[in-house]
Amino acid sequence: MSKSQQLTQLSKFLSEGIQAYVMKALQAIQLSYQHTIRSWFNRHTVKSFVSLFLLGAFLSIAVASCGSSSASKNDVKLKLVSFSVTKAAHDQIIPKFVQKWKQEHNQNVTFEQSYGGSGAQTAAVIAGSQEADIVHLALPLDVNKIQQAGLIKSGWEIKSPRSGIVSRSVAAIVTREGNPKGINTWADLAKDGVKVIAANPKTSGIAIWEFLAFWGSVTLTGGDEATALDYVTKVYKNTPILTKDAREASDLFFRKGEGDVLINYENEVILTEKNGAKFPYLVPQVNISIDNPVAVVDNNVDKHGTREVAQAFVDFLYSTEAQREFAKLQYRPVNPTVTQEVASQHQPIKTLFTSQDLGGWDIIQNKFFGDGAIFDKVQAASKA
Repeated sequence: MSKSQQLTQLSKFLSEGIQAYVMKALQAIQLSYQHTIRSWFNRHTVKSFVSLFLLGAFLSIAVASCGSSSASKNDVKLKLVSFSVTKAAHDQIIPKFVQKWKQEHNQNVTFEQSYGGSGAQTAAVIAGSQEADIVHLALPLDVNKIQQAGLIKSGWEIKSPRSGIVSRSVAAIVTREGNPKGINTWADLAKDGVKVIAANPKTSGIAIWEFLAFWGSVTLTGGDEATALDYVTKVYKNTPILTKDAREASDLFFRKGEGDVLINYENEVILTEKNGAKFPYLVPQVNISIDNPVAVVDNNVDKHGTREVAQAFVDFLYSTEAQREFAKLQYRPVNPTVTQEVASQHQPIKTLFTSQDLGGWDIIQNKFFGDGAIFDKVQAASKA
């Protein structure tokens, strides 16, 4: 068989995907080439030698290319760290992404998933006990903390659509059947004799949103900060137990029958209702936009060699297909197409404020949740 015929057959094998065989064959030819080059040099013209040299270079590139192509098809494992109530959504979204990636790249992707209170998850990522490739957390403040620890590059919020926000909700108030304590507004949570079930801002994302909703319901409707501080202190006096996350708060209220009123994500309340625990709830007309961010953890994806797939999954979360899965679980989607599709399913909000209306996350962290800040003072006063 001539060299031309050999190369034609090798090309055929490559097109059929028999990459391992091709690489071995190329390596064999390359070795043969190295063995005979010396005699060729003595017996042929410089032109012939140059031709043989170019053939050798081609074979070296082919071997390297074949090896690289083969390696790119290895299975990939991603670590997703998220806050507690997103599991139901990711259980539906992840298989769709895995199937899509397999079809487009002929590569298997598996996910290791971890769910818990957003604050606790953030601390675990920073400590290294959770080597997340992707974080989907309850609030941008938590992603900022990971960035400040050097694990995520600055500007993460501008690398994805919607300023890095991939899911949204608002706060809801759940009461007992018949609403015996007459809870109809945020102000009613401060009434004597009301037992509130809420989460702890030190470990939970929903708890921070709750606190900001309480505060903003006063300061963004004409009240001053002294009035807001007095109101929030009364609410936390009515909150004897602070749970570690939103799911634990739901379990305490719905399954164990604790408390007169529960503050939680609108989507979590509706999901619980669909699962058979039906209680009256209201969505206050003065409310906060609960914005949940997603980000690639740069240091970890570079360490694991998973950046391409991790970024593709983040991008997929914004797709119409994925956003419809969030919408089915009553999140307020960020994809404009899906937002229009489900607009009639959500109660309209008269006054919807954001974290920016309270100064932005740097100010919020220092003012409310740093050591010795307003929340710590509220806690101390509520226990007095």
